[in-house]
Amino acid sequence: MNAPLPLKITQEAAAHAYDDVARVSNEVAGRLAARLAAETKGEVLFSGTDRGRYATDASIYQVMPVGVFVPRHATDVKTALDICRDLQVPIVPRGGGTSQCGQTVGAGLVIDYAKHVRNILAVDAEARTAEVEPGIVLDHLNAALKPHGLWYPVDVSTSAQATLGGMAGNNSCGSRSIAYGNMVHNVLGATAWRSDGSLLELGRYDAASGPARALGDYVKALSDQLRPEIEAHWPKVLRRVAGYNLDIFNNQNEKPYTPDGSVNLAHLLVGSEGTLALTKSLTLRLSELPRAKVLGVVNFPTFYQAMDSAQHIVKLGDGTLTAVELVDRTMIELSLQNPAFAPTVRTALIGQPDAILLVEFSGSSKAELTPKIKQLVELMGELGLPGSVVEMIDDAPQKNLWEVRKAGLNIMMSLKGDGKPVSFIEDCAVPLAHLADYTDALTQVFRKYGSKGTWYAHASVGTLHVRPILDMRREGASKMRAIAEEASALVRHYKGAYSGEHGDGLCRGEWVEWQFGPKINDAFAQIKNYLDPLNLLSPQRIVNPPKMDDTRLMRFAPSYKVIPIQTALDWSAWNVQNDPVTEQTGAPGTGGDAAQGFAKAVEMCNNNGHCRKFDAGTMCPSYRVTRDEKHLTRGRANTLRLALSGQLEGIKAEDAFTSDAVKDALDLCVGCKGCKRDCPTGVDMARMKVEFLHHYKAKHGYTLKDKLVAYLPDYAHWASRLALLLNLRDKIPGLAALSEKMMGFSAKRTLPQWKTQTFFNSGAAGASREEVLAAAKPVVLFVDTFNGYFEAGNASSALKVLQAAGYTVHIATKTVADGKSLCCGRTYLASGMVDKAKAKASELVAALLPFAEKGIAIVGLEPSCLLTMRDEMLVMGLGDAAQTISRQALLFEEFLAREATAGQLETLKARLKPVDQPILLHGHCHQKAFGAVSPIIDVLKLIPGAKPELIESSCCGMAGSFGYEASHYEVSMQMAELSLLPAVRQQPDAIVVADGTSCRHQIRDGAQREAVHVAVLLARQLQD
Repeated sequence: MNAPLPLKITQEAAAHAYDDVARVSNEVAGRLAARLAAETKGEVLFSGTDRGRYATDASIYQVMPVGVFVPRHATDVKTALDICRDLQVPIVPRGGGTSQCGQTVGAGLVIDYAKHVRNILAVDAEARTAEVEPGIVLDHLNAALKPHGLWYPVDVSTSAQATLGGMAGNNSCGSRSIAYGNMVHNVLGATAWRSDGSLLELGRYDAASGPARALGDYVKALSDQLRPEIEAHWPKVLRRVAGYNLDIFNNQNEKPYTPDGSVNLAHLLVGSEGTLALTKSLTLRLSELPRAKVLGVVNFPTFYQAMDSAQHIVKLGDGTLTAVELVDRTMIELSLQNPAFAPTVRTALIGQPDAILLVEFSGSSKAELTPKIKQLVELMGELGLPGSVVEMIDDAPQKNLWEVRKAGLNIMMSLKGDGKPVSFIEDCAVPLAHLADYTDALTQVFRKYGSKGTWYAHASVGTLHVRPILDMRREGASKMRAIAEEASALVRHYKGAYSGEHGDGLCRGEWVEWQFGPKINDAFAQIKNYLDPLNLLSPQRIVNPPKMDDTRLMRFAPSYKVIPIQTALDWSAWNVQNDPVTEQTGAPGTGGDAAQGFAKAVEMCNNNGHCRKFDAGTMCPSYRVTRDEKHLTRGRANTLRLALSGQLEGIKAEDAFTSDAVKDALDLCVGCKGCKRDCPTGVDMARMKVEFLHHYKAKHGYTLKDKLVAYLPDYAHWASRLALLLNLRDKIPGLAALSEKMMGFSAKRTLPQWKTQTFFNSGAAGASREEVLAAAKPVVLFVDTFNGYFEAGNASSALKVLQAAGYTVHIATKTVADGKSLCCGRTYLASGMVDKAKAKASELVAALLPFAEKGIAIVGLEPSCLLTMRDEMLVMGLGDAAQTISRQALLFEEFLAREATAGQLETLKARLKPVDQPILLHGHCHQKAFGAVSPIIDVLKLIPGAKPELIESSCCGMAGSFGYEASHYEVSMQMAELSLLPAVRQQPDAIVVADGTSCRHQIRDGAQREAVHVAVLLARQLQD
C-alpha cells in the first residue's frame, strides 16, 4: 500500500507534487496539484485524509473531491479557476461547509474561501452598504459593523460559522426574514468570475453595460417569453430558494427584491449555489441595529394550536414584529438534557408545553415595545390560552434563549443511535393559513412510514424545519423517497415552495423541475449554459441533478462498515439503537457497533460546524489559531470516522485508526472539553483523544516525555527531595536547550519549580476519618499532585478558608500509606495510559467512597483533576462507587458557592476584609465545560468590594503539558494571545484569579503576572 500524501503541498515541493498525487490518485489530479502549488500562494491539500475531511458537509452526503485548495488571496481563486479550466476539473466553492443539502461537496476541486478570503473591503455607514469577500463569517461582519450602529440582518442560525458567500449562494433567510427579507433582498451587487475567466460586475440592470448588460438582456428575454409559465408555477411565498431567480424581471415574491422595483442582476447569482460563477466580492445592504427588543414566549398545550396561532400573531406589532419562531416538544426535551441549554430553556416554560413560539418585537425603546407584549398576551387570551406567555423584557434572557433556538437544528441531531432526524423536506414553505393543516397531514405521513418528525419553524413565514427520524444505514433512503413524494403532494396542494430555505444541492435538485415545470427548468439550463458553458462550476446542481436517494453519494453508503476495536474506555452509552417514533433508546451496548460504541460516539458529529465559532465559548482553541479544517472538532471527528470505517485513502483499513494521519489531526487537540459542552451533538473530542492515544501508543510506543508527564504522581514524592538539583534546568544556561533536545520540553518555557517543602510534608493538620464522619459540618479536601508538590500554598489556603468557615476538614489520603499522594489518573490519561489511570482512580475510589456514601462533599482545587471524578472515572469500569463519588465531587469554589446559598458561610463572610483592586478571572477550560465558572464569581463576590470581571477567553494554551512541549509552544502562545494575555496586560493593577495550575503558569510566562487560586485570595482577605 502506498504511503499517505503529505498534508500540504508547498510551493517548494511543487516539483514533486505531480508524482506524489498521481501515484495515489490519477494523472489529472497530479497535474492539478503541481500547478496549484507552483502558480498560487494558497494551500494545496491532496492527501486522502484532507480530501476526506472535505467530502462531507452538514448533509447526509459524502463525495470525495479530487483535491482541496485554500486560496490565500482572491487572485489565487482566479488562478485556480484558470488551471481547472485548462485541465477540465470541476470546481466546488465552499465557505463554512454547513449546508444541509450537499451543496459544498463534489468530485471536483473544493475551494475553501473561509480561511483567508474573508476581508471587509469597504463600509459606507452613511449609505448603509458594505463590500466584503465571500469567506467572511456573518458574526465577524456584524461585530465590525456594530460600532457604526449597523448590522447585516439576514441572521441565520449558523451566523457564527456561515460565510457571506455561502449565504449568497444559498439565498439564506434567517429568523427575522419577515422584517428584513432573504439574502436576495439584501444584496446590492456582486463581482464574480465566469468559468471562462471573465469578471462580471453585477448591479442594477438599468445601469449595466458590456457583458453584464448582455447577460441581463439574455435573461430578460427568457423571462418575458416565459411570463405565463412563471405566473402559473412560481411559488407566491417569501421563502422560495429553488432554481435561479428568473423572476427578477417579473417579481413573484411576497416581498419585492428591491425597494423601488428595479432589477438587480446580482440577484441572479443569489441562490445559484456556485453553479454560475465564482464570487469575488459582494456589496450588501445594511440595516440599522434595533435599539431595543422584547420577547414573548407563548406556551401551547398542543402543536396544532401553535401552528394555527401563527397566522394571527403575525398581524401584531404595526411593523415592529421581527420574528415568530417555533420550538417543539422534542427540541425542548433535548435542550433540557444539554447542560449548556437546560437552565435557559426552563426560564421560557410554563408547565410542560407541547410547543412554544418565540415572538419578538424590535424598535427604538423598551417603552415603545412593552405594550406589544401586552397585545400578544391579550391575543392569546382571545384564542383561549390565557396565562400562556412568558414575558422577557430584559436583554440577557432573550439573548440566551435565542442562542438555544439558533442551535435547534443541531440539538435535534443529539439523538443517540443510528436513527437520526434527516434533512430533506425540512424547509418546505406554505402560506400561513395552511400551516397547521400541513403540519398535521405531514405528521400522518411520518407515522405511515414508522417515523416521527422533530419540528421547529420560522412560523412567521410558514417555513417548517422538520426532520423525520430515519436510519440511513438501512431503509432510510427508500423511506426518504417515499416521504418526499407524499410531502411534495402536500406542498403542491397548499400552493407552497418545496425548497424554502436551505437550497437544492444533492437533496432537492431533482425537485426543481417538479416545482417549476419543464419549460422553466429548461430556461434554468440555458442560464447555466450561458454563464458556464464548460459545466465547470458545481456540476449536477440545480441543472441535471442526481436522484436524492442515490446511496452512492451518501455518508453511510451500503458499503459502510466499522472496523472492530476493543476500547479502553466504556463507550457503551453510545452503542444503542433508537425507536424512530418514541425516540427511546435501547440498553447501553445493544447498538451493534463493532467499535463498542466508540464509532457511534464519533458519528454523533453531523458536520454542523458549530465548532468554527469564535465567540466567548471554549471550543475550538487550536482552530482559532490555525483556521485549518483538520483542527476543528468536526475535522477531527471526520478523520476518526473515516479511519474507523477504513476510508482513509492510501492507508490499510486495519492500520488506519492508529495511523500518523489520525495522530496529526488530533495533535493540537488540547483536551479542553469545550466541545463536550458547546457542541450541540455532544462530541467529546478530549475523551476520544484519550481512547486514540491508548491504541496509538500501544502500537508505536511511549516517548520519554510521555513517561515523565504520566508518571509524575509516582515520582513526585522523591523528586521534591531533589528540588535544588532539578530546578537547575531553568538556572544554568544550556540546560533548557538540552532538555528540549532530550525530552521535548520547550527551552522557551520555564518548568514548574519543585519544592522541598510540600503540602504533604508541611504538617498540615486535618481531621481524622472518624472525626469527619461524625462532624456536623464535614468536608473532605482532595489535594492533587500539582497543588500538593508545586503550589502547596494553594492547598494550605483552602484548608485555612474551610476551617475558618467552621468546617471539619479531612485531608484525603490513601487507605494504605505508601509515601505517595492520591491521584485521579489525569496525567496517565493525557498519555493514553488508561490502565494505569484506572489503577490510580481505583485507589482514589477506595479512599473516598466512605465519605461519599455519607453525602460528605469531596472538594478539590485543580479543575482537571477534580472534574476527572465527574467524567473519565465514570467510564473506566469502576462501577457504582465511581458514580457515588462523582455526585459528591465539587471544586473548592462550587462547594463554597453552594454553602453560601444555604446560609452556611456567614462566619466566613464576617471575617473577609474588603478589596479595592479590580479582579480579573480566567476560567479553566474544564470549569467552563462543566458550567463551573459562575460559582467562582459568586465566591469572589463574598469579598466586600469585589467586582470580578470574567475574561472572555478560550483555552489559555497550556492544557496540562501541551504548552510545555517544544512542538506546541508557538501554538500555545498564539492561543494565549487571542484574548487572555491582552486582557491581563490591559489591567496591570488587577488581581488575576485562575484556578488552573497551567493557566497560572501561562499568565506568568506570557504576561509576567502572578495569578492566584481563588483559595489564596480568600485566605489573604481573612481577618485574624
